[in-house]
Amino acid sequence: MAASRIISHPHRPFSPPPSQPHAHSSITLNFTLHPPKRCRFACVLRASLKENDLNDKADLFALPRPLTSTQLSDSVSDGPRLQVAYQGVPGAYSESAAQKAYPNCEAVPCPQFENAFQKVERWLVDRAVLPIENSLGGSIHRNYDLLLRHRLHIVGEVKYAVHHCLMANHGVKLEDLKRVLSHPQALSQCEHTLTKWGLVREAVDDTAGAAQYIAMHGVKDAGAVASSAAAKIYGLNILAQDIQDDCDNVTRFLMLAREPIIPGTDRPFKLLIVVLNSQTSIVFSLEEGPGILFKALAVFALRQINLSKIESRPLRNMPLRMADDNSNGSPKYFDYLFYVDFEASMADPRAQNALRHLNEFATFLRVLGSYPMDTGTV
Repeated sequence: MAASRIISHPHRPFSPPPSQPHAHSSITLNFTLHPPKRCRFACVLRASLKENDLNDKADLFALPRPLTSTQLSDSVSDGPRLQVAYQGVPGAYSESAAQKAYPNCEAVPCPQFENAFQKVERWLVDRAVLPIENSLGGSIHRNYDLLLRHRLHIVGEVKYAVHHCLMANHGVKLEDLKRVLSHPQALSQCEHTLTKWGLVREAVDDTAGAAQYIAMHGVKDAGAVASSAAAKIYGLNILAQDIQDDCDNVTRFLMLAREPIIPGTDRPFKLLIVVLNSQTSIVFSLEEGPGILFKALAVFALRQINLSKIESRPLRNMPLRMADDNSNGSPKYFDYLFYVDFEASMADPRAQNALRHLNEFATFLRVLGSYPMDTGTV
């Protein structure tokens, strides 16, 4: 069953199709498990060129294929509205990002990030749009961990300009406030301003949830940091606008789906009428040793592939490496996973060769997605 046909019936109950290899004109992705080295598991991705595919189009259409840019765009405008999960309640920035990523979608609120992942995996919604990093607050580490735990694919990104407002119930003035509620990222993005006002910061699950709480409980000594949309939804009065410490406050959101897409290299990859460049996100782990990370990153530099981001996270199942003969009896902290974004499509032979090279010495390697970058204005 083609992925686009599945998406066109979001409300029809059915069992997900069995996993099958994805064919593309220039790449095949095979995920296989191998005996562990120092990790308890090692997942090896083999990306192999299939030169004959370019000359044998009949074979391409006979095999299941990843989502294409055309299918992704058509799924936005044709058929039933896409259901897109986001974390938070109505008025959250994630809801606005979901609507920017998929215009006219039905945005589905979720209490936690993991619930959004689960809704997509269980075929309850079509997509999820979740934050991964902010230009002021940095990375959202929880979602990095969830990307590894779940088997969804990154199919796009959207960058959303964040404009924080301080809001309170009507009749409450700024000098009446003693504390302020919001998401930890939002509080950190307004740290200097809130410190200047002498407000005690209290963290909650999301920005719009803070506004909802203030309104529902009629709180008089506390305000919320949230969007102007949240103030309108929950009937709050905006006391101050654009209170973030830096006017260039942008959050990058990932668009997640059950099936991957592989942008082509023969023509510009288009999503929502915006011409975008391609990017690939991977996660890998390495054996310990001198220069091993340098060696891993060199596979991209040798092929003139630019890295746009690198993030390291402790391997949660094995935070402590036991002592060995080379450590003088001392335990080693920590084993790490490395998340890397690089500016090339998986349809690009340079990317395929780089990952084949990396796979020669990585203990774990997984492609999280190959997708168009959001290079438009925020």
